[in-house]
Amino acid sequence: MQTNPQPASPLERRIDMTVPMADIEKDVAQRLKKMARTVKMPGFRPGKVPFKMVEQHYGAQARNEAIGEAVERAFGNAVREQNLRVAGYPRIEPKSGEDASNLVFSAVFEVYPEVKLNGIGDKSIERPQLEVGEAEVDKTLDVLRKQRTTFSPAERAAAKGDRVTIDFTGKLNGEVFQGGQATDYPVVLGEGRMLPDFENGIAGLKAGESRTFDLTFPADYQAGDLAGKTVSFDVTVKGVEAPQLPAVDAEFAKSLGIEDGDVAKMRAEIRSNLEGEVKKRIKARIKDQAMQVLLDANPMEVPKALIEQESESMAEAARQDLANRGVDIKNMPVDATWFTAQAERRVKLGLIIAEAVKENALHAKPEQVRALIDEQAQSYEQPEEVVRWYYSQPQRLAQVEALAIEENVVNWVVANAQSTDKAASFDELMGNAA
Repeated sequence: MQTNPQPASPLERRIDMTVPMADIEKDVAQRLKKMARTVKMPGFRPGKVPFKMVEQHYGAQARNEAIGEAVERAFGNAVREQNLRVAGYPRIEPKSGEDASNLVFSAVFEVYPEVKLNGIGDKSIERPQLEVGEAEVDKTLDVLRKQRTTFSPAERAAAKGDRVTIDFTGKLNGEVFQGGQATDYPVVLGEGRMLPDFENGIAGLKAGESRTFDLTFPADYQAGDLAGKTVSFDVTVKGVEAPQLPAVDAEFAKSLGIEDGDVAKMRAEIRSNLEGEVKKRIKARIKDQAMQVLLDANPMEVPKALIEQESESMAEAARQDLANRGVDIKNMPVDATWFTAQAERRVKLGLIIAEAVKENALHAKPEQVRALIDEQAQSYEQPEEVVRWYYSQPQRLAQVEALAIEENVVNWVVANAQSTDKAASFDELMGNAA
């Protein structure tokens, strides 16, 4: 066997290899002899089939197997000799030549990049700070009340917040377009589910009144045949209903699971839940920043093979999620290329985190893993059963260990970067800024 490394790109390698045909022919003969001992053919007892017939029927199979193993063995020896970490699978390219005494081929493959961590002392991380108080409880109560809004008939013109039932017909160049017609269609003005100009065309109308108005669709509208086009709408209001928010009383508290209807107890529970949610979101914000710090400080090229594998893994997870939701994935194909950017980020972070763990001894400690499991178990009625469930399967335990390692890496980044505290807005943190 001869090897000839020829780097074609930073992570791509090409090795030319030669295997004597005499070795392959010897292997083929041994395989055929082994087959001859047990092969069955009509008219012959097992093991009594003439060797020539065995060779005629199984020669091609034996040769393919022998060549495959020879190529695999030669490639394995070559990468071990050169201490290469192969990413993905090699592409084998046969090479033709005048030398019939040798099998000559090339293996083209990618290798893992060499990861050397750079310093992060010049990188910045902001730690959001927010203390949950009565104002935050009140805002959350407002959201919960709005989620339980009821509507009652109103003998007045439609205004923001009202639920309006309408019939409408939209026409493009005088013709009704697809999706441009509906009857008894409910619209809550101000929710933003309809285009603003459409809602403005309804506002001010009473039940039984109609209006015709023009509307121009945005240039980036999802329906391409309507994007940027001006259409005419005929709208008739059939009913106007005013919103009614529930009072914050015992009945409301009971609807939130407080059996005795104690409003003070309800507020205390909301506050406790908010504190937990705020803590979780702050932790997620810091983690996102820490991961970005690692990426920014350690730019690298990663093997395309690993990105493709991760993309396909993410696509398969998405397919499974859709199937679990009852979606027929045959009618909704999921393309792995949709996840390429996310997959590349994951692969890079995986390599960087692995190196950070190795260099800084950030491995998960048993007490860390147990603390995480206990924390998750507390939300169940029988925490001890959840703990046993985790420890009964190494795979489940490994998932928690991965979380502990990730937490260690984040803490290490925060400790070594320029970290500062910054007051956070409740609405922005909870995603209510809009």
